[in-house]
Amino acid sequence: MRKSLLILATLAMTSPAFASDDDNYSMANAPVDLTIGTLLGKDPDAIRTALTSLGYDVRKIDMEYGKIEAYVVKDRFMAEVYVNTATGAVTRVGTDD
Repeated sequence: MRKSLLILATLAMTSPAFASDDDNYSMANAPVDLTIGTLLGKDPDAIRTALTSLGYDVRKIDMEYGKIEAYVVKDRFMAEVYVNTATGAVTRVGTDD
């Protein structure tokens, strides 16, 4: 049993991915540097600076329902990042999935 699990684990780590270049990335492909609780700043300029320093291309920043919403792209991963203006922390990272 243990040997079977080891073989399955090895195959899972070494099997090629069969995704095409046209596939959209989902949260499973999200960069790990942007998660709920990440501190970015309390105003649009600070948030843009923080996201840019993390390697994101910031396409647009809006205020929505008392939160700042940033539209970002990094390594084909596109997301909407919601930031609480009182704390400067990310409250949600959403994709179009």
